[in-house]
Amino acid sequence: MERSLRHGRVATFAYFALNGFVLGMWVVHIPAVEHRAGISHAVLGWLLLLLGLGAFAGMQIAGPLTDRIGARTIVPLSAALCSAAVVLPGLAANVWALGAALLLLGFGNGCLDVSMNAHAVQVERGYGRPVMSAFHATFSIGGVLAALVGARTLSWGWSPAATLGAVALLGLAVAAPAAGGLLRSAPTASDTEETSEPTETSTGAAPRRRTPRRIWLLAALALMLMLCEGVANDWSVLHLRDVLDAPPATAALAYGAFSTTMTVGRLLADRVAGRFGAVAVLRYGAGLAALGMTVAALSPWIPIALAGWAVFGAGLSGCIPQLFSAAGHADQDAAGVNVSRVAGLGYLGMLAGPAVIGPLTHLAPLNLTFFLPVALCAIAACTASVLRTSQPVTLRAEAKTETV
Repeated sequence: MERSLRHGRVATFAYFALNGFVLGMWVVHIPAVEHRAGISHAVLGWLLLLLGLGAFAGMQIAGPLTDRIGARTIVPLSAALCSAAVVLPGLAANVWALGAALLLLGFGNGCLDVSMNAHAVQVERGYGRPVMSAFHATFSIGGVLAALVGARTLSWGWSPAATLGAVALLGLAVAAPAAGGLLRSAPTASDTEETSEPTETSTGAAPRRRTPRRIWLLAALALMLMLCEGVANDWSVLHLRDVLDAPPATAALAYGAFSTTMTVGRLLADRVAGRFGAVAVLRYGAGLAALGMTVAALSPWIPIALAGWAVFGAGLSGCIPQLFSAAGHADQDAAGVNVSRVAGLGYLGMLAGPAVIGPLTHLAPLNLTFFLPVALCAIAACTASVLRTSQPVTLRAEAKTETV
C-alpha cells in the first residue's frame, strides 16, 4: 500500500505540473495568437471570458463524474483533452475559431483541475498528513517552466501552432503513462471508517444530492481569496508602473516577487499545516496577505512596494490548498462534487479580480482600490474556523496531538 501511495503521489505531481505547463504555454502565446486571429485587446478580453466559462462548466461536470467513475479514469482523460485542446488557439485564424478553441481549452482545464484535486485529496487521506500544498506548488513550477520554454521558442521564431502542437503531443505522452500510478480507490479501510462521521450522506445516496452549507462557505472563501490572487496577476505590474512610475523592467518584478513567494510558500505550507493545523494556515496566512497588500498599496517607495507584493504572495500561498483539501475531505463519497463547488466559485473569483478593480479605478486611485482585497483577506482570516469542522479525522487528530 505504501508503494501504491508513493506512485499515486508522483502521478498527481505529474498532472499538476502538466496542467501548469499547458496553461503557461497558452499564456505565453496570447499576443501571437491575438495577432494571428486579427482581433483587438477588447475582443480578446471578451473571448477570455469563454475560457473561464468553459472551465466552470468542466468543473461542474467533472466533479460528479469523478465521484461516480473514479479519478483514475477522469484525470488522464481530462489531461488528454486539455493537452490536445491547447493547440487549437494556435490554429485559430478568426474570432469565431478562437472563441470555440478557448471554450474547449477551458473545459478541458476545468475537468483536469477538479479531478486531479479530488485525487490529491485521496492521496492526502492515505498519507494521513497535509500534502495538498505541494501539489499546487508543482502547478506553479509548471507555469514557470512554460514561461522559460515559451520565451525560448518565441526567440527561435516558432509559430504558435508549432509550439502548442508540440506541447499537445508532450501532454498526451505524459497523461497516458502517469495514469498507471493513480490510486484505484480510497487508500485505507480504517480511513473510511473514521471519516464516516454523522453527515447528510451517511444514511444513503439520495441525501448527497444536496451540497452542505459548509461547502458553500468554503467556496465563498475560495472566491474571495482567488479574487485577491487575480488582482495580483493582473494589476501588480500596472501598480508599480502607473502609481510609482517604475521602469517596465522593474515593474515586472512585482508579479515576479508575488509568484515566487507564492510557489515557495506552497512548498512549505504542508509542513506548517501538519504542525499547526489548517485553520492556522488560513487565519495567519490571510492576515499576512492583508498586511502585505496594505504595505504595497500605501508605500511611496518601489522596494517597499515589491516587499509588500512578496509578503502578499507568501500569505496567500497556503490558503487555497487548505480550502480544496477541506472540501474533498468533508465527504469521501462526494469529494469530486465538493471540490468542484469550491474550485468553480474560486475560478469565478479569479476572473472577477480584473473586472472589479477596473471600474473602481474610476472612483479612486489604483493603489486605494487594493483595499478591497485587503478587506477580503481580513474576512477570510476572521472566518478561518470553518476549516475546523471540515478537516478529516486523521488529519485533525494529528494536528491536535502536535499542537498540545
